[in-house]
Amino acid sequence: MKTDPAGVLTGTHYLDGDFACGEGAMAAGCRFVAGYPITPSTEVVERITRRFPMMGGTFIQMEDELASMAAVVGASWTGTKSMTVTSGPGFSLMMENIGLAAMMETPCVVVNVQRGGPSTGLPTMVGQADMMQARWGSHGDYEIIALCPRSPQEAFDITIDAFNLAELYRVPVLIMMDECVGHMTEKVVIPPADAIEIVPRKLTTKPPGEFFPYRVNGGTVPEFARAGDGYRFHTTGLTHDERGYPVMSVECQEQCVRHLIDKIKKNADKIVRFEEEETDGAEVVVVSYGITSRVARMGADLARKKGVKVGMLRLIVAWPFPEKRIRELAGKIKGFVVPEINYGQMVLEVERCAAGKVPAILVPHGGGGVHDPNEICKTILGVAR
Repeated sequence: MKTDPAGVLTGTHYLDGDFACGEGAMAAGCRFVAGYPITPSTEVVERITRRFPMMGGTFIQMEDELASMAAVVGASWTGTKSMTVTSGPGFSLMMENIGLAAMMETPCVVVNVQRGGPSTGLPTMVGQADMMQARWGSHGDYEIIALCPRSPQEAFDITIDAFNLAELYRVPVLIMMDECVGHMTEKVVIPPADAIEIVPRKLTTKPPGEFFPYRVNGGTVPEFARAGDGYRFHTTGLTHDERGYPVMSVECQEQCVRHLIDKIKKNADKIVRFEEEETDGAEVVVVSYGITSRVARMGADLARKKGVKVGMLRLIVAWPFPEKRIRELAGKIKGFVVPEINYGQMVLEVERCAAGKVPAILVPHGGGGVHDPNEICKTILGVAR
């Protein structure tokens, strides 16, 4: 085991998902984290605070989650890769400034280690009921990217991916972990720094007089300039033109917000990631994510033993949703089964994309634990009849 100059703790380790997430952030080049302790996410920043002094990083414990998200947005505008970590109620408090980050096109990462809710709910126990809030939590129209790890190894890998996506699309990226993944301990292999693909901040090469902070120059994502590098520009949560100046008009609103939508939607095929198993010739496809995907496989295996052809589709990127693939599968199967540790969130997207061709059946769970695989098997058998 060794620590290289980039701060990557190379080698094979046994880490929980929270620690692995923290290591992934540092390997991705994150050097600023602001947060407010909240179960079950606190261990992410505990790991970071131990390791940041070795690599020149800064962690600030803020007075609350609103301030934490605001600090992350500000730090990102210095050119620093930045992150915050939270759960449940803290995620709710961050929503206004997540919307600000989306409007300002601020690359950053928000980790939500989900627990049972609503309100204070089950602080130490698992939930998956923040998935729709991740997409629609802030007001107004915008697009977001959200990823769901299913293991400590993926907590490391996906955190790096999240920072890369934030840089590529100048957008806040959410890591929708859950308490089970956050607190389970498994083998995590951390490769050498030179084997990890890192996307750097796309800084402008234009001189200050020729740079416009929101001009896309024929692409979908504008270049970036760091505060303090001599560029005079304005950035705001208000509807703005390519200079960043507020313009209160219908025309500017259409141009500004349409851009926030299009830079994700037009690149959705590049962003969407999922894992499939045995979907060719399947009668039923189980759609799952996070810890539930591991339990869903056990339920699918039980149904296979009873003669049902079961396919699996695991969401790695939950937002944007894999609409095209769900539509393709809907024309070939008898139905979808969607186990979630909530009372129906991502199943609504499956149902929407299936467009009435086949049913999308929820296997609900209120939180505090994972599904009984037998319940998932029972639902699969019911759809296959």
